[in-house]
Amino acid sequence: MAAVYEDDVIYLRSMTKDDTDLIVKWRNSDEVRSRFIYQALFTRQSHEKWIETMVNTGKVVQMIICLKDGDVPVGSVYIRDIDTTHHKGEYGIFIGEAEARGKGIGTRAAKLMTAYAFRELSLHRLFLRVFADNVRAIRSYEKAGFVREAYLRDDVCINGKYRDIVLMAVLNHEPAPGNEQISDHEPAPDNGENA
Repeated sequence: MAAVYEDDVIYLRSMTKDDTDLIVKWRNSDEVRSRFIYQALFTRQSHEKWIETMVNTGKVVQMIICLKDGDVPVGSVYIRDIDTTHHKGEYGIFIGEAEARGKGIGTRAAKLMTAYAFRELSLHRLFLRVFADNVRAIRSYEKAGFVREAYLRDDVCINGKYRDIVLMAVLNHEPAPGNEQISDHEPAPDNGENA
């Protein structure tokens, strides 16, 4: 399948129904599921309904992260709650294959999906929510250009325990570290009023 966006190590391709078993396996693993706010077990039927009602309707764009070396699928990225009025969406990712974690693949995928969001979907803002104690993920998002915007105390209750959330976002005129500016939109000049 053709790559949608790629760098020298990974590529993103569109998710298909053929990926259902892999997505269900990944999302149901303890390591992946524990990092999600929504932690219910996935079924083949619930994922197929997700494809029908969310992906096929354009409410969600979901892609598979593949290693170029061997065309191996290792995870998934998505943009959900795409708001075409306010030009924003929520970013999400999971690395499903344990051996692919901790190697910078998540950062690479975030950079590629951010570029996709701004160039192909014409979004202005891409945001995410992450558990405050997921330091590794927060650092990865920062490397991809996301900025911490808010700390939400006791924002979600999972298994009877309240968890803090960090809200992060990147705007289409902000360059990701190590990348050129993602869009052609120029930010307003700083005339010193914002100091």
